[in-house]
Amino acid sequence: MSDLAARPANPVVGVPMPHESAAMHSTGTAMYTDDLAARTAGVLTAWPVQSVQAHAHVLLDVRPALDVPGVVRVLTAADVPGINDAGVKHDEPLFPSEAMFHGHALAWVLGETAEAARLGAAAVTVEYTTLPSIITVAEAIAAGSFQGISPNVQRGDPAAALATAPHVFEGVTEVGGQEHFYLETHASLAHVDSEGQVFVECSTQHPSETQEIVAHVLGVPSHRVTVQALRMGGGFGGKEMQPHGFAAIASLGATLTGRPVRLRLNRTQDLTMTGKRHPFHVEWKAGFDDDGRILALDATLTSDGGWSLDLSEPVLGRALLHVDNAYFIPDFAAHGRIAKTNKTSQTAFRGFGGPQGMHVIEDVLGRAAPALGIDAATLRERNLYEPGQSTPYGQPVRHAERLRRIWNELRQLSDFDARRAEIAAFNAAHPDEKRALAITPVKFGISFTLTAYNQAGALVHVYKDGSVLVNHGGTEMGQGLHTKMLQVAATALGLPIEAVRLAPTRTDKVPNTSATAASSGADLNGGAVKAACEQIRARLAEVAAGLLEVDARDVSFAGGRVSGPGSSDRSYSFAEIVQAAYHQRVQLWAAGFYRTEGLAWDTKRMQGTPFKYFAYGAAASEVEVDGFTGAYRTRRVDIVHDVGDSLSPLVDLGQIEGGFVQGAGWLTLEELRWDETDGPGRGRLLTQSASTYKLPSFAELPDVFNVHLVEHAAEDGAVYGSKAVGEPPLMLAFSVREAIREAVAAFAPAGHCVDLRSPATPEAVFMAIREARQAGSASSVAGATGETTESDAATARSTREPLVASDT
Repeated sequence: MSDLAARPANPVVGVPMPHESAAMHSTGTAMYTDDLAARTAGVLTAWPVQSVQAHAHVLLDVRPALDVPGVVRVLTAADVPGINDAGVKHDEPLFPSEAMFHGHALAWVLGETAEAARLGAAAVTVEYTTLPSIITVAEAIAAGSFQGISPNVQRGDPAAALATAPHVFEGVTEVGGQEHFYLETHASLAHVDSEGQVFVECSTQHPSETQEIVAHVLGVPSHRVTVQALRMGGGFGGKEMQPHGFAAIASLGATLTGRPVRLRLNRTQDLTMTGKRHPFHVEWKAGFDDDGRILALDATLTSDGGWSLDLSEPVLGRALLHVDNAYFIPDFAAHGRIAKTNKTSQTAFRGFGGPQGMHVIEDVLGRAAPALGIDAATLRERNLYEPGQSTPYGQPVRHAERLRRIWNELRQLSDFDARRAEIAAFNAAHPDEKRALAITPVKFGISFTLTAYNQAGALVHVYKDGSVLVNHGGTEMGQGLHTKMLQVAATALGLPIEAVRLAPTRTDKVPNTSATAASSGADLNGGAVKAACEQIRARLAEVAAGLLEVDARDVSFAGGRVSGPGSSDRSYSFAEIVQAAYHQRVQLWAAGFYRTEGLAWDTKRMQGTPFKYFAYGAAASEVEVDGFTGAYRTRRVDIVHDVGDSLSPLVDLGQIEGGFVQGAGWLTLEELRWDETDGPGRGRLLTQSASTYKLPSFAELPDVFNVHLVEHAAEDGAVYGSKAVGEPPLMLAFSVREAIREAVAAFAPAGHCVDLRSPATPEAVFMAIREARQAGSASSVAGATGETTESDAATARSTREPLVASDT
């Protein structure tokens, strides 16, 4: 076991404990960015002037706003002293002359109150010169409207393999986007201090990049801007790139007026102005042998990037790297492209393209299983990676045997086979309700695919009384990162966790940090915190060795005591050793740094080793579907998930449960709709609130929810043997969608291939049930006349004639 992964005796990591802010969260005393505005004197509020057209040249007259009582200033492009751009690709003007989507912020009004700013924004007159707009991916494909790079991943010769495969299926898969719907909307609070420094409190997952964007908008060096992220009320990727422009607006307003400026989007503004998970349109062709093993896959993935690039390129890249999910595909090609549409600029969302990529192969297998006459669970198991095999991009799948171990353990824990027999009996006795139990795996790569991002820093202070303050570059968005870092620091220094405190994340404490994203927060920042603590501990060990009259290598730190080897009862408190070190002028603070080793990724060739390791898991979900309405409920979910040797088991359980539910929401409930007509509202988001956008709630939780962490699975080379847990559990929710598919198939004759739209809303399920029943009716009529039905043909097909299927 490496030094990074090894654990001392009785470590604080691995101990189940509540979230470090749990009591404040539950009592409402936890402070968030906009809460600070209420404590700030003289604060102004920023309010956007939003476009009411999807694409148009705009001409603004802001003078009427200045006549509104309480309006202090209107910010426009003429006020920008630096670069009028809110992104890193220089394609996101902060103050645009061309509205690129319905809801685009064209100018910002600063008011003494939110009401004054709102009325001022309403008073601004906007003259529109309407331009052609593209709203759907289909329109973008037809118009050739694309942006950014078009990467490809290829292994072997899929065209040749498909030409000789015994069974070939082709189809179109579409998967919708998803709204982050974090509890706390985007918020920033900026002020300029007495020395001219711009200080920004921001709800951001990437403080360093927020700092960079604010600096280039203001035309000042980064050392003149400090960004602090206290805590976020959720992020899910939506606050990785998109807070930057809002922080820049608040900072520009504070610089120009000399007063603090707050910017907090209300829910409708947040929904209509900010990016979502990328919808994907995928055309695919897959080949199988007679035993159901995948021989080849050729797929073209088109993502809907919206009006600007944002993070669309790396999202697409990760999607291409996850099309295989947990399955070995010998001959493989995945082609990617990004559609440019007149919608919000789509952005990072938990999984970062990985879920959309995995959706492709899970949909292929779900559709092909009935046509091959093979049970879907058997088909999936038959294609799982084996030891020694590599991904299509050339990375060996290390610990591939763990996939089958997890699969077998889950089947046993969920009583899979016996329950399936019970479900078959239930379905035979209930013509209008059907149940199904499906199982799906997850293999998710952990690391940023941009290799440079795989680094982190930390600053640890030990004070003379023995208390410890930890600064690190990761941000806390409710996921428990700070809790894990407290446990890491306490373990590394041999202290009780009460002796350690986490400071808010600030760019003037730890610079040049990566986003808290890619499920890498604990790996990267934990490595940096541990490195800093070990420097301090090594210095203290020399001091203690002198007092204990032992070799420094034999000094141990545990439970707040420092002692020597053997059974000697001589020991000192940690604080006593710290005091002695101070008087000996020993440095009591350290900067830690961590970089992920073993990465070698060629972004142009899309080949190499982009990931440190893979996180594995599997879920078995049982659903019941109502044949009259398409409504369904999740009766039971069993999960076996690999988190290595957990840093904080309660936190990880919460992440697994929450990620699964969020994934189920994306796949079965949450449907974004835009006005696609040619009327005056074209391009307007129609699902602008919780009343029109369906989020999973307690009612959608499974009746029985069992989560089991894989045991004896320490990951060598990761901090204290742990593994990432933020994103991988979301993809476990494919088991719910596939269970719904199998339940719908129970309304049809054997061999019927169910085309299930994503999200599989009750309406979509009802339509699929109607098609299934029609197939059954056709089968009955054909049986009476001796004809062969399409379903019969699909079951018996052994030629290479394609089975065409599409999601619409």
